[in-house]
Amino acid sequence: MYDFWQALTDPDVGFLRTALLMGILASVAFGMTGSLVVVKRISYVAGAISHAVLGGIGAALYAQRAHGIEWMHPLVGALIAALLAALIISWIRSGGFAREDSVIGAVWAVGMAMGLVFIAKTPGFVDPMSYLFGNILILSRLDLILVSSMDGILLLALFLGYNRLQALCFDEEQANLRGLNIAVFYTLLLCIIACTVVLLVSVVGVVLVVALLTIPAAMASQYARSLAGMMLLSSLMTMVFVTAGIGLSFMSDWPVGPTIILVAGSAYLLQSWLRRIQGA
Repeated sequence: MYDFWQALTDPDVGFLRTALLMGILASVAFGMTGSLVVVKRISYVAGAISHAVLGGIGAALYAQRAHGIEWMHPLVGALIAALLAALIISWIRSGGFAREDSVIGAVWAVGMAMGLVFIAKTPGFVDPMSYLFGNILILSRLDLILVSSMDGILLLALFLGYNRLQALCFDEEQANLRGLNIAVFYTLLLCIIACTVVLLVSVVGVVLVVALLTIPAAMASQYARSLAGMMLLSSLMTMVFVTAGIGLSFMSDWPVGPTIILVAGSAYLLQSWLRRIQGA
């Protein structure tokens, strides 16, 4: 681990510092949104939105290279696709036009299929693995600026709507009886998840996004006594997992995204084992 910390101070390894800063900044949003996902028990919705993101990434790459639309950054395409998927799921749920689980499955599959088709038709070589499993080491300063901006908007939305989102997540029926517009705030919740997923895709990719969104929050729920405490603890745990994952990846020459998930998953299994021993 000493080599990793030494590399962070090396002026020739700026990409490593950018990756670590990205992970730390994003961890705040991941911990807060992940807590809402775990409490509301909608990790499957987060999974559908994350996989739909690939469609937006593919469309943005195709627009850039095939039609010269330079402003269409992959993160912009990812954000558009994520918000569109969130709105579709919320609209179907509130309108009752179809089964929610069927719509989630369709959004999940269609988003992935569209993304792969666009990537296949994009001129030049595009490595889909970096989008499927993430590569935080190749992020640019523009990526950092975009993610920081989305991070700030996300935190503002969570701060302003905290009490209502808490009521929605813990007891939706009671919140409805107290006059809360469930449809509006459920849509807001899904849009917050969509923005967070876009942040997270840059770190661990489309396929592994749900794991890092839910594992730290699930661990934090075992110790926190309130939703705010759960959000804080989950954010800190995510920072630790991301830092340890980047360090282990650097020393072992492993892919970064999967390494972060292995660290988080191992910690979760260890926590579950220790709690079982304490319970026995």
